[in-house]
Amino acid sequence: MPESTANPVFLVDTFASPVVIKIDGRASFMNCGCLRDFFAEMIRQGKTRFVVDFRQCASMDSTFLGVLAGAALELRKLEPPGSLIVSRVGTRNLELLRNLGLHRLLVVDTGDNGPAAERNAAQALVCTAPRDELENARMVLEAHENLVSADAGNQGKFQDVLAFLKTRVDQG
Repeated sequence: MPESTANPVFLVDTFASPVVIKIDGRASFMNCGCLRDFFAEMIRQGKTRFVVDFRQCASMDSTFLGVLAGAALELRKLEPPGSLIVSRVGTRNLELLRNLGLHRLLVVDTGDNGPAAERNAAQALVCTAPRDELENARMVLEAHENLVSADAGNQGKFQDVLAFLKTRVDQG
């Protein structure tokens, strides 16, 4: 079932330091393009510290994780480097992060009293324009390339997805 615009998945507080992003529901390829754009805009504005609160995250897919990896990789390039903390990560989500090697790229806080615990991220993050199929394919490809950049072991896990998406993007 697609996510409803009445029930935003990402709630943000751009005035907090670090910037707080709370996930409420399922984080997937269907809705993480807005998050990717949000990270890019915040970094462009000079924000370099982020906390992603997973307490209400029902599930996540590899594209969403690739978006997180991409943001963390961009933050590492800054001088001084920025930071991306994932907070209040449950057992299943922690397992997914570890399986893809992202625990070595992100700061992982599994406790209930992480940095985001006291913050209210109430502004809904909404997409301003729908993406067409080719734009989505490019985003999903980039996200999976980020996962490979984060951990070379992911190449084998996603080689079929990467080959399919590269062909799709190349065909235009």
